[in-house]
Amino acid sequence: MPTAAFDDIKGNIQTLLGGATVSLIPGEEAPGGEGPALVEAITIDNLPYTFTARRGAIPFTRTEEVFCRELLAAFAALFTGFKQEGYAAHFRTALLASIMDITVARFLRGDHRKAFWSIQQLIQLLKNLSYQRYEGKPATTGFLIHRTKLPEFSRRVRSQKYDWTDLHPPQTINADFFANPLTYRFIDGVSSLFVGNIQMQVSGIIKTRATAEREEVDRQTHQGAFALLQSAGTGAFAVKVNEASEIEVIISPDKLLVRRRGQWGIFDPDIIRSFLAASLGNEEINHLLWTVYTLSKTRHGTVVLIHERSPRQLAPLKRGSVGGGDPLGALLFGNVKGKTIGRLKESGELLRLLSSDGMTVFSTKGRLLETGFIIDTSHTREVVAGGGRTTAASAASYFGRVIKVSEDGPIELYHGGKRVYRFG
Repeated sequence: MPTAAFDDIKGNIQTLLGGATVSLIPGEEAPGGEGPALVEAITIDNLPYTFTARRGAIPFTRTEEVFCRELLAAFAALFTGFKQEGYAAHFRTALLASIMDITVARFLRGDHRKAFWSIQQLIQLLKNLSYQRYEGKPATTGFLIHRTKLPEFSRRVRSQKYDWTDLHPPQTINADFFANPLTYRFIDGVSSLFVGNIQMQVSGIIKTRATAEREEVDRQTHQGAFALLQSAGTGAFAVKVNEASEIEVIISPDKLLVRRRGQWGIFDPDIIRSFLAASLGNEEINHLLWTVYTLSKTRHGTVVLIHERSPRQLAPLKRGSVGGGDPLGALLFGNVKGKTIGRLKESGELLRLLSSDGMTVFSTKGRLLETGFIIDTSHTREVVAGGGRTTAASAASYFGRVIKVSEDGPIELYHGGKRVYRFG
């Protein structure tokens, strides 16, 4: 029965782990296979089982390992609670509907065992809000849940580029919290956040000062919230409903749990860092990965190639350019060609370049080689069949590392003609 029940949620776990293959088998021995493996032992009804996840080219991160342990613990607890004969369908329904929400709450509570229910209530409240519209626009808001003493945290916030407003008396986060539209119009989750403790008592509001302008990628990827969490105590987190009606949970130092289209996913920058480590420097990787996440969040497609061969070997791969031989386009490209990813990110040009049609190509030194690039797929072996971006990404990945973002949000990594990871 545990293995059959596990099969019901296998697809969700594979999605969570970026396309990894997963299994749960009786006994204490993991099945053989190739590639990095995540192996966890679990006991259900006093019997041993082994959970195994394998992902071809990308090792699992610490965040994924911890999340999977919480998921397996939740699975065992749910299964034990539905042992009574005749309730198998009830259990499987509860499992499909709730296992990921339970895992997220367990993951966020950390060592605070009594915090599970309050975190779960907050998640459910924001799930409901993600369906809310006000005058045709999505409701957006955000909370920062601190784990340190409030006076100390308030002092630290004021020393940064934020204003703090006390709420007297503190307000409880309950089912009626969003009854007034001001709670999700005035507090937008980007320039302002509610501040609460783990008992879900809201005692203040944080607002970004007018002088603290942030570049668009930094705003969209919560760099301000990440900085605030460093002062909010171990285990602190922020959670927001964004303009795409997704729930984003922000975890220090730089991880995100994202609920998109009804499914939870982990956006762990360490995955992209490990994928690009042999091709780019750390600073360039960080600028690129957060820009890629911004494109995914705002639903702009792109294909990025880190070309690992000489520039002369790039020319034969070119079938053309988006816009053809337009002289104005050539002049505009001439102004940015050769710039580094860091300089392009700082000026705001990187986001605009990547959201344009065609492939963007960088050297292993992080310098822009091409934009609007159309690859000649006849130079490659078998490629993954699909739409234009999928075919281009697959073909280009024989010549370097490729990141593809679809217009509906998913981020995919390609190497050697194959997709090796998917988020969203």
